[in-house]
Amino acid sequence: MAETHTDAKSPEKAKAAGNSRNARMNYYYAIIGVVVVVMVVVAAYFVLGVSNAQAVASGENVSVFYSGSFTNGTVFSQNFNSTPLNFTAGSSQVIPGFSNAVIGMKVGQTKTVTVPPSEGYGEVNASHIIDVPITEFGNKTVTANEVVTSSSGLQGIVESVNSTTAVVNFNSPLAGKTLIFKIKLLAVHK
Repeated sequence: MAETHTDAKSPEKAKAAGNSRNARMNYYYAIIGVVVVVMVVVAAYFVLGVSNAQAVASGENVSVFYSGSFTNGTVFSQNFNSTPLNFTAGSSQVIPGFSNAVIGMKVGQTKTVTVPPSEGYGEVNASHIIDVPITEFGNKTVTANEVVTSSSGLQGIVESVNSTTAVVNFNSPLAGKTLIFKIKLLAVHK
């Protein structure tokens, strides 16, 4: 009689090993599927969360980073990587063109706006350029381009000086200029 002997690769053992391998593969596929679903949910949260963010309305307090420049590109002021500027959108706390520019923005959005003098520091007002007798400065020597302060606290720039008079411009140095602002909305404080 012939002896039957079972081999390690018998059909039953092969089937059992195949089932075990299939079970492991199904487990791995299930984990990969869960990871993919979680990643899609997280991505959707961030994408939809930003796009569904409320737009700034007039009267809301905001925090922004900004860079202000002249039309030739020269930067005159900026606070990126510094302390944010906080103000109420649509208020007179900052110039109108800047204050109104944030209305409609969403947190994280960056916008560049051109602000004409009428929405900025106004046109140069000739009545704010006055002749001041040199005697008003006491013993102090006054020179052109020097910043001086009036007795009422107004600051002006000396435009010219002669032996008897200094011409002082009390307009803002930004008056009459078109300004370009890059604004990044950081937060809306309700």
